[in-house]
Parts: sequence; structure tokens; C-alpha cells
Amino acid sequence: MSESVVDTVSHQTGETLVDVQDLKTYYEDGGLLGSDPVKAVDGVNFEIARGETFGLVGESGCGKTTLGRTLIQLETATSGAVSFDGTDITELSGGDLKEWRRNAQMVFQDPESSLNDRMTVGEIIREPLDVHEQGTARERREKVRTLLDQVGLMPEHYYRYPHQFSGGQRQRIGIARALALEPEFVVLDEPVSALDVSVQAQILNLLEELQEEFGLTYLFIAHDLSVVRHICDRVGVMYLGNLMEVGPTEQLFQSPENPYTRALLSAIPEPDPTVQVDRITLPGSPPSPRDPPEGCPFATRCPVRIRPEDIDASDAVWDRIREFRDVIRERSRAEQSVGERLKERLGFDTALADSEEIVEEEFDDVTLPPDVQEHVEQAATYLSDGDPDAARAYLREVFGGQCDTETPQYYDVDDRQMSFCHRHAQEHVSPGEELRQRGYDTHDG
Repeated sequence: MSESVVDTVSHQTGETLVDVQDLKTYYEDGGLLGSDPVKAVDGVNFEIARGETFGLVGESGCGKTTLGRTLIQLETATSGAVSFDGTDITELSGGDLKEWRRNAQMVFQDPESSLNDRMTVGEIIREPLDVHEQGTARERREKVRTLLDQVGLMPEHYYRYPHQFSGGQRQRIGIARALALEPEFVVLDEPVSALDVSVQAQILNLLEELQEEFGLTYLFIAHDLSVVRHICDRVGVMYLGNLMEVGPTEQLFQSPENPYTRALLSAIPEPDPTVQVDRITLPGSPPSPRDPPEGCPFATRCPVRIRPEDIDASDAVWDRIREFRDVIRERSRAEQSVGERLKERLGFDTALADSEEIVEEEFDDVTLPPDVQEHVEQAATYLSDGDPDAARAYLREVFGGQCDTETPQYYDVDDRQMSFCHRHAQEHVSPGEELRQRGYDTHDG
């Protein structure tokens, strides 16, 4: 348990190259009736030291790629700052932005779709040099041939087309293109996920060799936790647009502190089929980034969510309450179709499934304490009256704890390791201890 609270997920391990402060990237849909924006990145803070490989992991849709694209200005930040070697690049435009782009490049996930099949390999790699008018035409061609050699390709590949290469070779072409302008910072967006295992090892070794040779700084985005553990110096764990935990790689894998990190690491397959693994299976699915929880972003699925002290109920009842709240939340979102919103604005009734049926399905196998029963019936009344938003707000008020209503702070839980969770506060039981008390394997080590 930690007493020290920090304002941002950042720790300088050397000379800082990239400093991200309260970065947000939202997408408006521009629809006829309007709606809440998609909060792809929602207030992220961290630093990347010069020469470091910073890993970014999390389930699909958590905002990893959007964050990476925003760092190199392929996406426009809604607010916040991205300081690159002391310059806030979110304020750059025009010629200044074009000049800066030489310092930051990206290797994309799909080595097939990221290359133009109508261009030769030489033209693809030379294009950044042409755009920035570096050197003479002859010098550019020589530069491309040098890059081909550095990434393990042959000079004669210059005049071939992408479809003539394997997936691993195409990714080498993408890497060569990213290095053409001699950048300091490279975003690697799942650079090996589309490749065979043997080819993955070759590309990872190449990336490490190039980093050593050119002093590159990497942001490495991946799903494969074993790859992240192999190549990264530090790791950030994302969920629903937020960084849940940041720490040195081995430290985070050996001693995860955040409940979400523990659940994520428990999903790593065990190579020995005789070993029984008690995984932390998260219920439901992540909330919509258009409608994230008001408190902790992980509150709707967290196995150790802080419960209100005035409700005395068994774990089974709390599980049903969570499921009931999930149904109401989804119902609230589902009713926001264009047709239903038009009906609502025009004063017409909207169709809702029978609330009694929902209550029966969710609670038929448990006995509810009287006060819980009363609250559930009140929420069902709001639902039957055609007001799922009122039902949702009522359930949050009576069953919601600190996790539902307050955004956590980042707690310094260990040397250079920080976690975004209320349970690190002195007045609460730590996430690991609470998991043990509720019968979970804590997956330390």
C-alpha cells in the first residue's frame, strides 16, 4: 500500500525525449442529432527517455494506436501537450510541422496495406527523402540502397514491387522507410503481429540492432505480452483511453499492482498443459468510449471494486447487481439510435423490454436482502417508465462506491512504478490483498 500520490504517470529515467501531459484525443461523429464524442485517449500522462523502448499494451480498442498516432501528429490532439525535446508539437503547423516530422516516424501494423503496390521498393523508401528534398536525386538513391542493406535486403530489391516480397520482407521495407529521414523517435504499431513466429524474432532482433546503431527511441505498441517483455524497458498498460499502470518491464511483470494489469497478465497462456491456472476472468465487455464510467474507467469490470459500506450483501448478490447495472447501462446506450432519439425529442414513447423480465433473469437464483430488493425494484420502475438513464443514475447512487464516483489518482507503488487505483490509498486494502481475500490468484511473478 502506498502513501505517496503523484500527479502524472511519469518518471524520468534519463534525458527525457517525449513528455506527454494530460493528452486527450476525442472524435466527434458529426451526425444529424449529435452525440457524445469517442474518447479514444482520455487524459494520458507519461514520459519516454531518450534511447528507451516504452511498451504500450492493452486489449483491442483501448486507444493504443490512437495514442501512438497522436504522438507523431497523424491524429490531432483535442487537448493536452506532447513535448518533444522541449517543443510542444501539438502547437506546430504548416512548415514547422513538416520540418519536425523528420524527427518522428511510424512503422505500421500491416506490412501489406501500408505499402503502395504501384510503387517500387526504391520509390517507397525514397518518398520521404523526396518530400523533404534531402540531397540530390543520386544521393537519395544511394541512401535508399544503404537503407536496404541496413534492414537486411539486397540492392537489387530497389526495382521490385511489394507484392514480390514475403510479410517479413515487407515489414523490413516499412522499417527502412521509417528510418530514411534519420528520426530520433519511432512509433512501432504492432510491427510483428502479422508475421510468423520465426519472422517475428528476426524483425525484433533487427529493431534492437537498429536502435543500438542509431540511438533510436521507440514506442512499441503490442498485444503479445511476451514480445513486450523481451524488447521493452518500461511498459504502460492502457484501458479505455487511460493508462492504468506504468513501470519497468520486469518489475511490472513480476509484481503487477493494478487490478487490470493483474487480469491482463493472468491471460498469458501457460506452456505446460498440466499446470492449473486460476485466471482472473473479467465479466462483460469494456464500456463504450462514448460513455465511459464517471469514476475509475475500470470500475464496471473490476474484481476488487470498492463497495459501499451501507449495503450488506454476499459476493453472489454483488455479482448480480453488477450484471443488472451492465444491462441498464447497455439499455441506456442502445436507446440512443437515431430513430429512438427522434421519438424521444418528439415526445413519443420508446420501446423497452419488460423490466420485470430483466429483474427475474438477473436475480432469480439469489436471495436479495430487503434493502437491495427495494433498490432493484425502484430501478426497474424507472426502466418500465421508459427512463433507463434515471435507472442507471439511481443504481449508481445506491450501489456505487468510490470507484464509481471519483476518478483515481496515480499512486507511486514502487520504485518507478505507478498505478491508477483507489485501493492504493492508505485507508483501503491493497488490490493484491483484496484479490486474495476474494479468492483470486494474484499472479505475482
